[in-house]
Amino acid sequence: MLELAILGFLAAGPLPGHELRRRITHLTGYSRPVSDGTLYPAINRLTKAGLIERRPAPEAGGGRYVLKLTAAGREDMLRRLRDPAEHEITDFSRWFTILAFLSLLPDTAEQHAVLRRRLDFLEAPASFFYDGDTPLRAEQVTDPYRRGMLLTARAISRAERTWLHETLDGDASRAADEQPHPQAHTRDRKD
Repeated sequence: MLELAILGFLAAGPLPGHELRRRITHLTGYSRPVSDGTLYPAINRLTKAGLIERRPAPEAGGGRYVLKLTAAGREDMLRRLRDPAEHEITDFSRWFTILAFLSLLPDTAEQHAVLRRRLDFLEAPASFFYDGDTPLRAEQVTDPYRRGMLLTARAISRAERTWLHETLDGDASRAADEQPHPQAHTRDRKD
């Protein structure tokens, strides 16, 4: 996901490495801090693959540079967004990285296909804890901390499902509203 974040942030324009690191750190937050030892090897891999370019910064001398997305990098980023791996759909932090850049896909239908995959995952019965093959609900768990995990996960899942339904259904209803109705010319007519 680090590589997608690099490509996604560079899609908006060239950035120096320190600014890229700052933006990625803000995106991933405390849960997955980005160290120089992680970021710069990823930048080197993307550079060697021809997905980004490293250019000297015009305003700074002495080794400062900016990173720029190449056409191949843009295509690779779009491919990653169109077809995320299953674990990128199911893992919350990885999903947020996908979501942060999903609007870069120019086709709304492709964006919605990714959102539907996430919605399908969220609507499948699941739990952190099971009794055999049966997922346990928060009300069935006596351990207060495990119960807290389940209650928190339920609230997050419910909020995300609501947003996904609104987004997917809202765009469908907006598209339907934009279609001309065959009887539209008679609706407002007063006889």
